[in-house]
Parts: sequence; structure tokens; C-alpha cells
Amino acid sequence: MRTILFVAALLPVSVFAASPATAPAAFAQCAACHSVTGSNGVGPSLKGIMGRKAGSFPGFRYSRAMKTYGKSWDKTNLAAYLANPQQAVPGNTMPFAGVPDASQRAAIVNYLATLK
Repeated sequence: MRTILFVAALLPVSVFAASPATAPAAFAQCAACHSVTGSNGVGPSLKGIMGRKAGSFPGFRYSRAMKTYGKSWDKTNLAAYLANPQQAVPGNTMPFAGVPDASQRAAIVNYLATLK
């Protein structure tokens, strides 16, 4: 059993099926406001975020800054946003300072990429 857990720990996050149960530990801070199921909460759902135009998930009231950002989310701009939301999209209203650890950001971004 330990060998299986050790091997699984070495696999990239993206090889697991997307579900809250397979999210990296760092995603817990995101899950406080964002769902991965398609329903909005305090923040918009993150299901299908890769390739989606920022500020466009149906039924969520976005800030003007997010609606006019004009980019679709990809691994690069999502990682930049997670590092420092206010610097990446000045004037957005997400009350979050960012994820300072690059490996945690990468794990979150890789996980989000699995959410179709």
C-alpha cells in the first residue's frame, strides 16, 4: 500500500480525474469561494475555465475589470493571476492576495486544466 501511495504522489495532478477529491491541497483556499461543478458560489465556477473568456461564466456578476480583461484563461495567464490577482487584472474584486508558492500555483493550474 505504501508503494502505491508513493508512486501516486509522484504523478502530475493532471493524470487524475477531475473532482474535488483529487484537487491538490492548495486548491482548498480556492474551494472556499469557487465550485468545480458548474454552480456559482461567492466566486464563479471554475469548471471548464481553461479556454474560457475571463468574466464570462453564466450567472455570475463580474467586476468591470474582469469583464473587460479581454483574454481567455490559459495556463500562463491563470498562473499570473493566481500569483497576484490585483496585478494581473487591476481593479478585479476578488479579495485574495494570491498564491506565493510557484509549485502550489502550478498544482492548482494543472488541476483546473482537468476540469472540462
